[in-house]
Amino acid sequence: MTFERFQSLAEAWGGAIARWPAEVQDAAYAFMAASPEQADAVLAEARATDALMDAAPALSASIALRDRVIAAAPAARARRSRLWRWMTGAGVGAGLAAATAAGVMAGVSLSLAQAPLGEDEALLTTLYDTGLGEELGGTT
Repeated sequence: MTFERFQSLAEAWGGAIARWPAEVQDAAYAFMAASPEQADAVLAEARATDALMDAAPALSASIALRDRVIAAAPAARARRSRLWRWMTGAGVGAGLAAATAAGVMAGVSLSLAQAPLGEDEALLTTLYDTGLGEELGGTT
């Protein structure tokens, strides 16, 4: 891990390596062992930023805003859900109809291609395959 990568991770995730993504923690600990002075300086700065952020008051939405959002949500959801239900039902129906038609067509094609020959057809096929059919005056 480079110094720049270590620094960007500390700025993004804070001064506690245990809170960093698991896939970079081993490399971060290895960087700390290889360059303890640099790592300590970066982590100290990140810890100071963490402390400032922890000390800031948590902001929350006002009761009036929360009530307006909740009041507006059901009307929009009801309109969208009726249309969505209809479109989903139509789409599912069309998809099932298309799949059924494709299955029937494939089944018919396969059954025609592999239909067993009757006794007469098998005899004629054998005659023509051996060349005897042409000698008997038949056409291919």
